[in-house]
Amino acid sequence: MSTGDKAEFEGLLERFGKAWESGDAAEMAAVFAETGVFVPDLHGSPVVGRDAVAEYWKDIPHEQSEVSFRSGEIHVAGPWFAAEFKCTFRRRRTGHPMDVRGALFCETEGGEITEMRMYWQRRAAESERS
Repeated sequence: MSTGDKAEFEGLLERFGKAWESGDAAEMAAVFAETGVFVPDLHGSPVVGRDAVAEYWKDIPHEQSEVSFRSGEIHVAGPWFAAEFKCTFRRRRTGHPMDVRGALFCETEGGEITEMRMYWQRRAAESERS
């Protein structure tokens, strides 16, 4: 198992976030190894394989607009990295702004993500709760 460096991991996370913002499911999946695993939430079933990851994210352009993804400090331990993230978007169907905050835990090999676990909480954005 190879080890990565912080800059490499920052690049993977930046690509993932920019692809989320643009609704590009194929690019989101491109940071994964061909047989990579994505665990979308604490109780979700694993999504296995780059094609399946792209399929999981394919509806973003139809469901989310005005997407903004930001991540916090990346913490590195060998081939693993973790970071908090914040993603805001507007629901296309209702127009309601949403705020998703969570953490990503990733294992990598050869410059690709072999497993990503995502833990998050979604809520109406501040402007909707006041």
